[in-house]
Amino acid sequence: MPTDHIVALLIAERDRLNAAIEVLGGTTTKRRGRPPGSGVKRVEAVAEPAAKTVKTKWTPAQREAARKRARAMWAKRKKAAKKAA
Repeated sequence: MPTDHIVALLIAERDRLNAAIEVLGGTTTKRRGRPPGSGVKRVEAVAEPAAKTVKTKWTPAQREAARKRARAMWAKRKKAAKKAA
């Protein structure tokens, strides 16, 4: 059998295998769905910069009052859970 004929048979077999792999693997060259970038472009409105808000720090008295409220809340929940159980 001549070498040229063997090479032609191998190339044909390779093409069939590549086609089968594409079908089974799902690696098609055509993309499905809407192409990226198509559709209506959004026009961003130029907004005026918002005024910067200044964070205020809590005073030690405010932190202590918050701690007391949190402790009271958790004590109330714990008491209600104990009552329900």
